[in-house]
Amino acid sequence: MKKAFTLFIIGLAAFVSVNNPIVNRYLADITESALPAGNDSDSLYQSIIKHAPTYEKPPSDAKIDRVWKAMPGYNGLKVDVEASYKNMKNKGVFDKDKLVYTQVKPKIHLDDLAPSPIYRGHPEKPMVSFIINVAWGNEYLADMLKTLKRHNVSASFFLEGNWVKKNPELAKMIVSAGHEVGNHSYSHPDMAKLTASQAREQIIKTNEIIEAVTEQKCYWFAPPSGSYRDETIKIAHDLQLKTVMWTVDTIDWQKPAPETLINRVIPKVENGAIILMHPTDSTAKALDRLITEIEQKNLKIGTVTELMKEERILK
Repeated sequence: MKKAFTLFIIGLAAFVSVNNPIVNRYLADITESALPAGNDSDSLYQSIIKHAPTYEKPPSDAKIDRVWKAMPGYNGLKVDVEASYKNMKNKGVFDKDKLVYTQVKPKIHLDDLAPSPIYRGHPEKPMVSFIINVAWGNEYLADMLKTLKRHNVSASFFLEGNWVKKNPELAKMIVSAGHEVGNHSYSHPDMAKLTASQAREQIIKTNEIIEAVTEQKCYWFAPPSGSYRDETIKIAHDLQLKTVMWTVDTIDWQKPAPETLINRVIPKVENGAIILMHPTDSTAKALDRLITEIEQKNLKIGTVTELMKEERILK
């Protein structure tokens, strides 16, 4: 009698479970999550596995190039088979546009390299940077900032320490507009001709005043006129700064016509380019078109920090 009653209770519980939609949904969710997205007999799943290597890219390590010196690494791409399958299973056919990727980091990073100047970003990264060295040209800064804001572009402004001391409000205005600031020495000397102690003083003094005025810490150093020696790079590195040079020079200090400046720059702009400029009348007038033509080349414009990141830009 007791055994029959027990069997009845078990049967009733099974009936409720099978016929209760809430319980059924719960059981289905558990079952679905426990099973792999695809399997060996699923043609779509196997198609994704077959095609995956075609769309994957290996990571690229940071390196010191013979010409371009220190260059950042760039993430690789690996197809996430399970996620891609889930993305395609509604239609049941392979679609490369629905592939899901994970990024694979390189083994060697920019921080792993010996002290070396940086002249460009990674050649596969569809991004460029404006570096704007500021030691004069106050009257053109407002117009340049307005143009950058209108295009939603962030740049890297390298500020001379003495200029920041004399123009704290302009330095704050640059930072409040969302731009990055870097170290451009204190008094714009020829860094290659300074003693080690003099070079160290120039960098430290500028770091301190920029941080005091803007509350921003500097991570990048741009030597005035691009003049340095190996010791300069080592000193900046010891002070936790990487030295930044440029790929393309506007030569805007020569006061070229805006059209001349644009024609000088645009043909040379490519993946990873660092474009040097200053607050000048020429640049202020050319900047709007410069941004437009760079973006028409399907290149993003970002800060030096953004350009040096290993994250791959997916189009």
